[in-house]
Amino acid sequence: MHDGTGMKKTSDKVSNRARRRFLQGSIALVYDFDGTLTPKPMQNYTVLAKLGISADEFWNEVNTEVARTGGDHMLTYMRLIVDRLRSSDEHITRDDLRRLATDIEYFPGVETWFERVNRYVELRTRGKVRVRHYLISAGLREILEGVSIRHQFRRIYASQYFFDKYDRATFPTIVINDTAKTQYLFRINKGIEDPRESINDHMPEQQRPIPFGHMLYIGDGMTDVPCMTVAKKNGGFAVAVYQPKLTKSLTTCQELARADRIDYFAPADYREGRTLERRVQVILDVMIARILFERERFALRRELD
Repeated sequence: MHDGTGMKKTSDKVSNRARRRFLQGSIALVYDFDGTLTPKPMQNYTVLAKLGISADEFWNEVNTEVARTGGDHMLTYMRLIVDRLRSSDEHITRDDLRRLATDIEYFPGVETWFERVNRYVELRTRGKVRVRHYLISAGLREILEGVSIRHQFRRIYASQYFFDKYDRATFPTIVINDTAKTQYLFRINKGIEDPRESINDHMPEQQRPIPFGHMLYIGDGMTDVPCMTVAKKNGGFAVAVYQPKLTKSLTTCQELARADRIDYFAPADYREGRTLERRVQVILDVMIARILFERERFALRRELD
């Protein structure tokens, strides 16, 4: 009979390594995509435009179908896109979706945002703190693989289709809705970033590479509330962005702020010196201070060993 000592020795080795090396020196910025980095849903710029379908007509059909059936919004839109593809003469492959992604437009400053954030943290900490950017989207991974800012993200989590032998999208294999997004925050937190790996095993807080206190979630509205809530309730931060020309967008951010679901909100303007950058930098300074404080505490504990 196995007495469990082998497992204990392995656990002790992991624990000993964790005690010898500071593991929590990174900050994670986690983004929604549609409405957060771009003014419109990614489908509007890509597959709907390619098929010549009115975006307003399509999303109204999705909403009507959801109201009629009580179905999941994400599953419904993915199914209706497949239906439209089947009923048209267009054949859109995975490579086509990647190429169409070049037509996506971003909010001002998005394309230089990531390097500016990285540089800010690098200068403030003299390289002692790293930044990781993640994307969690209900949109299509096949499109996001072609966006110009793809290389800025350590990981992209998004919904996916199954493509048959003719390279036709036939049904969803991964669907990421509002609540499913939260799973990926815990993946980032635990450093178990491959979706094929389980995140259900217990992991001591001191071994998690990115504590929630080092995490900032940036979204644009009510669909981001589950992620914002998970981040804030676990010691992290949340920021909402709005489109100045859309009254409802600003109203939503105001409601989120009054309910203390976010720390800040700002116009979706990512250019240097604008309100969003300034408020995010305030949060970055708090996270940097936390990391440097814990790093020094870790060094002190090693002196006492």
